[in-house]
Amino acid sequence: MTVPLYQRKAEFFRTLGHPVRIRVLELLGDGPMAVRDLLADVAIEASSLSQQLSVLRRAGIVTSRREGSAVIYALAGPDVADLMRAARRFLTDMLTNQAELLDTLREAPATSDEEPKPGSSEDRPVAARR
Repeated sequence: MTVPLYQRKAEFFRTLGHPVRIRVLELLGDGPMAVRDLLADVAIEASSLSQQLSVLRRAGIVTSRREGSAVIYALAGPDVADLMRAARRFLTDMLTNQAELLDTLREAPATSDEEPKPGSSEDRPVAARR
């Protein structure tokens, strides 16, 4: 029985669902790196980094090779770096839009048809405001 594509996509995004894995992928987007260099940039325990790299490697998102005593990791393909850049653009646009909305709300005069903030004096009965 074949697994539907949407389910495979969900598994793929679950694999990306850890901040250390995302940071590693961002770093590897600039090119292959030795584990010791990743450790310096990510600043976590070696065992934790090893575990996260193993998850990415098993999923086929990164590859590894040995050069002497160093283990070098690289993205499995350029699409991974493209995905990280797309996510950054998406989040930047989303946060920009939210900031613009917040600025608009701060600049707009309050109107009587707006609902009061929960917990504000306007939200309580008149007897409780005194």
